[in-house]
Amino acid sequence: MGIIELFLIAVGLSMDAFAVSVCKGLAMKKCTWTKAGIVGLYFGIFQAGMPLLGYALGVQFSHVITSIDHWIAFVLLGIIGLNMIKESREDGEECGMEEDSLKVKEMLVLAVATSIDALAVGITFAFLQVDIIPAVAFIGVTTFLLSVGGVKIGNVFGAKYKSKAELAGGLILILMGIKILLEHLGIF
Repeated sequence: MGIIELFLIAVGLSMDAFAVSVCKGLAMKKCTWTKAGIVGLYFGIFQAGMPLLGYALGVQFSHVITSIDHWIAFVLLGIIGLNMIKESREDGEECGMEEDSLKVKEMLVLAVATSIDALAVGITFAFLQVDIIPAVAFIGVTTFLLSVGGVKIGNVFGAKYKSKAELAGGLILILMGIKILLEHLGIF
């Protein structure tokens, strides 16, 4: 997997965290770089940790399913992408909670909720034999930066970009799944 594909996957995975970060910024009366950085750290760390966990799980089973790994990547990325597209069409329920709060319990719940899809991507990485440490570091840093930006954007512009970000992220993941499948089948 090349740097461009990894970048696209990192951006796609980051879109849920970006959308929630926009909501966080929207509700902040005073948005500081420190607050934005705290949100970014929560999301970046979990977005990096989940694929690492998924990779560890996937490595355990990769020898059993290497003949169908491209189909698994295609299906997992497709399901995640379709779910993100579906969420982009729903009303912004996530913006209904106490968004100004940066309490550990609330932030942990949000960080886990926005990074579950990264667990499945980590499993996919195991099948594709991706060099996991640079990949998860790249995903974590990308998520951190987009989350910090999301808090600031939300604080300045409101929730205008939330659904567009989820839609874009979903489309990116679906396209990456199709690319992986077509490459393995020798079509692309």
